[in-house]
Amino acid sequence: MGPTRRDARTASGGRPVPRRLLAAATRLFADQGYDRTSVQEIVEAAGVTKGALYHYFGSKDDLLHEIYARVLRVQQERLDAVAASSAPVAERLRAAAVDVAVTTIENLDDTKIFFQSMHRLGPEKYRQVRAERRRYHERFRALIEEGQREGVFSGATPADLVVDYHFGSLHHLSSWYRPDGALTPREVGEHLADLLLRALRP
Repeated sequence: MGPTRRDARTASGGRPVPRRLLAAATRLFADQGYDRTSVQEIVEAAGVTKGALYHYFGSKDDLLHEIYARVLRVQQERLDAVAASSAPVAERLRAAAVDVAVTTIENLDDTKIFFQSMHRLGPEKYRQVRAERRRYHERFRALIEEGQREGVFSGATPADLVVDYHFGSLHHLSSWYRPDGALTPREVGEHLADLLLRALRP
C-alpha cells in the first residue's frame, strides 16, 4: 500500500515527499553523479522509504527526468505568457531570452545534472524530454520568425541557427558561471539577450 496523505507531509519542516526526494536526488547526483547514486542513498537522504519513492516516481530514471522537467515547465509557462503579450516582437524576444538565461542560472545544478546524464534515460523518457524541449525551442523560434517576416529582424540567418546560437550559450553556463562572481543572473541574461538582438539587427 502506498503512502497516505498524512505521510506525504512529515519531517523536513512538513515538505511534501516528492519535493524531498527531488531535493535529495539533485544534491546526490550533483555531488557524486547519477550512475554512482543508488536509490537507497536517495531515500535515506530524503528520510523516506523505498515504497514512498516508487509511489511518487517509478524509478531513478523518473527522478532524473523530473529534475529537468520541472525547470522546463516553468520556462515554458513564462515563454508562453511573453509570446502571447501585445508588446512589439523585439521586446517579447528580448524578455524571453533574458528569462531563459535567468531561470537556467537559478536552476544550474538541475540543468547541469540533466545534460550530463540524459543519455542514461530509457528510450521513452528520452523521447519525451526531447519533445518537451522541442516545443520550447519552436515557440522561441516562432518569435524570431515573426520578427523576420515583419522586417524587424534580419532574415539573413535561418531562425533555427539563431535558436541554436542562443541556446548553445546557455548550455555552457554551468562551465563558467559562479554565484559569487561579478555578474548576477539578470545581468548575464541581459548581456546574452543583447547579443542575440544585435545578431538579428537588419
